[in-house]
Amino acid sequence: QLQLVESGGGLVQPGGSLRLSCVGRGRMFSLNDMAWYRQTPGKERVLVAKIADIRSGENVNYEQSVKGRFTISRDNVPNTLSLRMNNLQPEDTGVYYCNKDPPWTDGPREYWGQGTQVTVSS
Repeated sequence: QLQLVESGGGLVQPGGSLRLSCVGRGRMFSLNDMAWYRQTPGKERVLVAKIADIRSGENVNYEQSVKGRFTISRDNVPNTLSLRMNNLQPEDTGVYYCNKDPPWTDGPREYWGQGTQVTVSS
């Protein structure tokens, strides 16, 4: 059974840093393109960072607004994914989720974990 658990969010001042972590069960992260998504109230989830599967060389891509500030990586522990976020800005506020790209499904619906809240505010 698929399970995704995100952690590491919190309240941080502008310019601060956070490291998000994701642990998965029931699927192989390494064989999939993995991503971090951000959702803010009333808006669709937005893909902010993506890392290709290991067979494709693990190329990374970022949403324009986070380039140079966020770093996505796979950890040495299997089925884990991290997002290092530096120089955080208020517009980075939201709930962050990890998933593959495109997202895993559970029956007819996309599966999402509980996410982790990031709030950037002075």
